[in-house]
Amino acid sequence: MRIGFGYDLHRLVEGRKLILGGVQIPYEKGLLGHSDADVLCHAISEALLGAAALGNIGQHFPDTDPEYKDANSLELLQTVFRLVRQENYQLVNIDTTILAQAPKIMPYADQIIDSLATALDVHPNQISVKATTNEGLDAVGRGEAIAAHAVVLLDVLEV
Repeated sequence: MRIGFGYDLHRLVEGRKLILGGVQIPYEKGLLGHSDADVLCHAISEALLGAAALGNIGQHFPDTDPEYKDANSLELLQTVFRLVRQENYQLVNIDTTILAQAPKIMPYADQIIDSLATALDVHPNQISVKATTNEGLDAVGRGEAIAAHAVVLLDVLEV
């Protein structure tokens, strides 16, 4: 068994779509980044790469590479998951927490879980999506950013 932890944070700005776990969430601001800035997909990608000791998403998808400008982070997550599976790992589960003062995330949790499960070709019960606020503290609490934490458990396939 291998455990991986991932974290990501992006600033909220006007003029961008808010995408979390591949799902567009209605909100007046979106996340700023080289790709679509989906912090949830990024945190899960980091956790998967960490568990398999395959580096980090910046190594695989550098923000200096124009190929990844406005990239769909759900597709990047699929690429990461293929790399992990090539190393003979299978996903046991993913546990995530989205930190956002606004908008409310939990009304979209089932849709996000379904999006992630479909992208990774796993059962939805292998994915947990939770959300919390930062009680008005720090950049997340002031509504300036959204962050995500992810923990994954991988099992080694017998070869």
